[in-house]
Parts: sequence; C-alpha cells; structure tokens
Amino acid sequence: MSADSDKIEHMFERQGGAGSGSGGGRAEAPAPAGTTACDARAVGAWVADLARDSFAGLSDGERIELLRSLEALKCVAEGAQAQVAVDFDASQRAEQAARDVPPARRGQGVAAQVALARRESPHRGRQHLGLAKVLHAEMPCTWAALRGGWISEWRATLMARETACLSLEHRLLLDSEMAADPAHIESLGDRELVATLRARASELDPAAVTKRRRKAEADRRVTLRPAPDTMSVLTGVLPVASGVAVLAALTAQAESLRAGGDPRSKGQIMADTLIARVTGQPSTQTDKASTGRDGWDPTKWDARPPSPRAPVVPVTVNLVISDLALFGTSEESAQVDGFGAIPAELARELVRKASEEGVARLRRLYATPAGRMVAREAGGRFFPAGLAELIRLRDRTCRTPWCDAPVRDTDHVVAHAGGGATSEENGQGTCEACDHAKQAPGWRAVPRDGPRHTVETLTPTGHRLISTAPRAPTPARGDPVDASLRRDALTRTA
Repeated sequence: MSADSDKIEHMFERQGGAGSGSGGGRAEAPAPAGTTACDARAVGAWVADLARDSFAGLSDGERIELLRSLEALKCVAEGAQAQVAVDFDASQRAEQAARDVPPARRGQGVAAQVALARRESPHRGRQHLGLAKVLHAEMPCTWAALRGGWISEWRATLMARETACLSLEHRLLLDSEMAADPAHIESLGDRELVATLRARASELDPAAVTKRRRKAEADRRVTLRPAPDTMSVLTGVLPVASGVAVLAALTAQAESLRAGGDPRSKGQIMADTLIARVTGQPSTQTDKASTGRDGWDPTKWDARPPSPRAPVVPVTVNLVISDLALFGTSEESAQVDGFGAIPAELARELVRKASEEGVARLRRLYATPAGRMVAREAGGRFFPAGLAELIRLRDRTCRTPWCDAPVRDTDHVVAHAGGGATSEENGQGTCEACDHAKQAPGWRAVPRDGPRHTVETLTPTGHRLISTAPRAPTPARGDPVDASLRRDALTRTA
C-alpha cells in the first residue's frame, strides 16, 4: 500500500485499504536465539517479576546498564504490540469477510479494540494500528529496528510521518538509507532525524512535499485543552508565515508597553493582547501578585488608576455547579462544559461577574442524592434537544473508557431498532469515532443498575468494559442554606 500524498495522521484514520496482513515477503526482524512463543500469561509473569523486584544492591554502573536494558525492553514491547495489532487486524478482517460484511466496512471497530487493550483513546488506537500496518507493509528496515528494540514507537512514527507524502519507491529508499543500519537511526536525535528526512524528501519529490504543505495549510485550526492550575492551552496550527507574524505582533506590543512602564510581564501582556484582539474586548487584566493588592503600583504607573479586572467575553459557557457550592457552603468543584473541573471559588467568581453584567441565566438540573442526573423518557427515535443536552452535561466526555474526546453524538445504548428507548437511562454521549466503531459486528451494550449511569459494553472478542458517568455536583440535603438567601441569589443569577 502506498501512502502517496497522504498525511500520516489521515492514513492512520483510514478503516479500509490494503496493507493489512503479511508484509508482502519483506524482511522480518529476526527473533532472538532461544525464544519461544509467548502468550498473555507469560508476559504477565514478566510484568509481575519486574513489579516485585526492588533492584536493591546494584552498583551505579549496573543501574545505568539496567536502565538501558529496560529502555530496549520498552521498544521491543512496542514492536511486539505493533506485530500483534497487525495480526489482529488481519484476523478480524478475515472473520468479517466470512460474515459477508461489505469490503468497505471491513476493519470497522478493530482500532477501537486496540485502543481499549492499550488503555488509550480511540484516536490513539487508530494511530497505533495505522502505524503498525504502514511499517509492516512499507518500511521493513524501520519495522526491524522497532522489533529489535533499537528505536521507540515514537521514533518509528517520525519515520512514517515524514515519508507519508512520498511514493512507495521513494519511501522504501529513505527507509533503507535511514534504518538499514539500526545503530545509525538509534544514534540520531528526534530533530536531527526529522530534519534529515524532510531534506531528503524535498530532494526526492519536491512536488509531493509542496502538495502536502498546501494540504496542511488547508487544515489550519485552533483547539483548546485544559492546563494545570485551572488554565487552558489555546493552540493555533497556522501556516508558518502567519504563525511568525502573530508572534511578532504580540511580542512588539509587549515590548512597547513594557518600555512605557507597564508592570506586567512580557508573557502576560502577550496573553492579554491576544484575548483583546480576538474577542474585541479591551485588554484590562492585571496581575495582583506582581502589581499589589489592588492591581496598582503607583511607583510604576505614575499615579495612573488601576484598570478593572478581566472583561466578560460574550460567549455562552455552561457551568454545572451544585447549590451548596454556589452559595458557599461547599467547596466541591464545578464543571465547565468543554473544559472540565474548576474550583468552586472560581465558579462562584464567574457566576458573580456574569450576574453583575446581567448575562447570567439559571437552568436547574435535578440529581439524585448519589449524584446522578435524571430526566423523563421521550418517545421519539431522536433525542430531544433538552434531553440530549442533559446527557452531554452528565457524561462530559465520550463514555468509551480512555477516550477524552468531546461528546458529539447522543447514542442509544441499546439500539432504537432493537427496542431501545430514547431516555436518559438508555442514552450515552459518544464521539463520532466511537459511535461508528460500535456499529461494527459483534459489539453490544446494555445499561446496568448503579448509583450513577452505568453501561456495560461487550466487544467482538468477548471482553467486557464498564463505563460509569462522572458524579454530578452534590445536591442539597435538608436545606442547609438559608431559604431567603438562596431565593435572593437565584433571583440575581436568573
């Protein structure tokens, strides 16, 4: 299978196509002398032995040697996982073919099972399986280096990623140049490896490299993910010229304001300027830790008055918080839809600011004492908007174990065609990939009784997985908050 003109990420996501099964007669990594076939039980015994050993009594030289050997063991284990994944994919496709599954759907759900076995997200499962198939079919030298413990799975990923736009002929040539001698590729750092591959790719097929760059520019995007200390990381994947221009503009603004006496750090000014220019709000955030209790240091600001705190950005933010935490009698964390947990103190501050600006709207969700959100059943096949939103707020992220993707679909646990009800009990939030994977033959799921919403999933190989919804914020018990205080507060935030 050639990866002609495809990004490696997209290649990983393909469910069909060639490249599974045998490596087309290409060289396999030689097995060490004296080895025998192993199974999960034998590997489990090795894991248990390593876990029990304290490694006491070793000299420092022996510790370094052991670290090196364990690193090689990790690489060999990753290579073994790749081999098992390739064999599993071929077996599952053969089984699905025997069941007369259409060719276009063969392989559906395989990557999801690989992900579950490796305790990773479905997206990572597709990457692992796709990488294994590409290395096995198209990059025999890199495959041998991985199976022999010379390189890690990440180093093999770099090899596959940087050659993905090339024809099979050129890819095999680069594979041979870089990895035919395992000691050579082992000696290279990641940056050196990537730089060498990119330079050679441009020499071998400049048109393919240009086409790949233009496609990457078309895939520009902005994403957000949580960061430590209740912060977030906003990432923009931009064309190189645009990225450099954005950074230069923010840097120039920061240096100009710093030269004029602004007490904020360069990084603070750049962050505040980015917020201001994207949202259209004035840049007014100051840092009390660096400018004093009131955010104003007369010695640095030449008696200029302090600016107000952070502006209210005009977007909708769903904040799920218990009444106890809202009124200050509990410090249980709240949940920001699309972000995750935040401290109760910050949640109260957000509600207060929104209330002062007159943009807060209160919606009440009801939960059982065990922390389970509840709703009444609906009769249609599609989940009504209100019920779908409740399920999304209840589940927060995709319900598949180890999948942290945002909820995109409200899925019937027991399919509607199989008699499943359109209800909170029979609904779960999933990402698109997991929703499609579970439609493959052999997947089954049923709701289970429990204090919180619980789903048991049976995979085609007979493995059972339990998924339990996160605990909802604790509901009030016995009205510990003064009724008049609660009524006044609810009125202010409505």
